Amino acid sequence: MKKTIEPRINPPSAAALDESQKRVHEAITSGPRGEVVGPLGVWLWRPELADRAQRLGEYARYDTKLPPRLSELAILVVARFWGSEFEWCVHKKIALEAGVDFEAVEAIRSGDKPLLEEQDQAIVYEFSRTLLEQREVDDELYKLTIEELGQESTIDLVGILGYYSLISLTINAFRVPLPEGEEPEL
Repeated sequence: MKKTIEPRINPPSAAALDESQKRVHEAITSGPRGEVVGPLGVWLWRPELADRAQRLGEYARYDTKLPPRLSELAILVVARFWGSEFEWCVHKKIALEAGVDFEAVEAIRSGDKPLLEEQDQAIVYEFSRTLLEQREVDDELYKLTIEELGQESTIDLVGILGYYSLISLTINAFRVPLPEGEEPEL
């Protein structure tokens, strides 16, 4: 029998939202996400955090210089690093749709190094994994990343890693449940 882990915090009910929470809820639902799910619901208890974080998240997901196949690859590396089931579940589908190879996704899920034939994907994977695991990148990897992605995209990549680490920490600390009908994969 599957073990159910109860969330530590549920989102506030729509009927109980105060004015600040309503404003943030509206900003989220009227934006590209269209709904308040996962860690965004936890953050609604602190509308100032929710507002700032969701705006950063909107940028990190939809507006960086990285194409989705690279940003989603980086998000999967973060989700795997933190063991963030909700994030993995949501972004695995998006990554596959964006063109990340299924075998690469499975390798990341199982903790193996993926075979990435495209140089930009290989660099994003290596930079992301190294920065998360070692908390820094050496000069050679930094130089390779700048040469491949450019300075602005590298800055965006670091922003993505930081934002999705915040997402993953929120998911793990407050035990944000998987979307209905989904099973853990990590």
